[in-house]
Amino acid sequence: MDKVKSAKALVQEALAQSQNPCFTCSFQAEDVAVLHMLLEVKPDIPILFLDTGYHFPEVYAYRDAMQRRFGFRLVNLQASLSREEQERRYGKLYESDPTRCCQIRKVEPLFQALEGYDTWFTGLRREQSPTRANLQPLEEAVLPSGHRLRKVSPLYDWTLKEVFAYLAVQDLPYLPLYDQGYLSIGCAPCTAKPLDPKDPRSGRWAGKGKLECGIHLHPKEA
Repeated sequence: MDKVKSAKALVQEALAQSQNPCFTCSFQAEDVAVLHMLLEVKPDIPILFLDTGYHFPEVYAYRDAMQRRFGFRLVNLQASLSREEQERRYGKLYESDPTRCCQIRKVEPLFQALEGYDTWFTGLRREQSPTRANLQPLEEAVLPSGHRLRKVSPLYDWTLKEVFAYLAVQDLPYLPLYDQGYLSIGCAPCTAKPLDPKDPRSGRWAGKGKLECGIHLHPKEA
């Protein structure tokens, strides 16, 4: 498969040019495919997981099972406020102000962590959302601090079908929530099955007019 060769070549090239790479992994299907490719070349690469406190139980169980299987270097990123403290202060932000909730529990912890890296691998794909339609395999990410790093998306032009084909060939298990009809999986309170089968992310923040949590927006849009 040409796309597999291209993706692996991009991974190898980007790693060769990097001093401090990392990979943000939500343990969705595309992320597991990228994880597998990265571990083949650099088994000690830090795997950053945004532990918001609101994930499905299945996500935590799958994350831990994959870590036991592959022994990768898992780095759990958490907000400065615990889930309970946030709810005591602000109530259920995921209902009243999901953008602020994402900012506190995802954007701020990740951007703080990324300060220490020069290359950021992602599992982003163009097919995932209209906001990602122009995704490039190599981009520059600029953090609010001004820190710049390369952002590498090896599966930028893959379809979900191709992702699952890769997992099948490599005998990699996938998150069980897919078998329940979920196609894009984030925090449990803000994730539903797709409203539009042709739009995998249409079940995210349903009814809130929101497509991104904020970590993948270009600085001009953030």
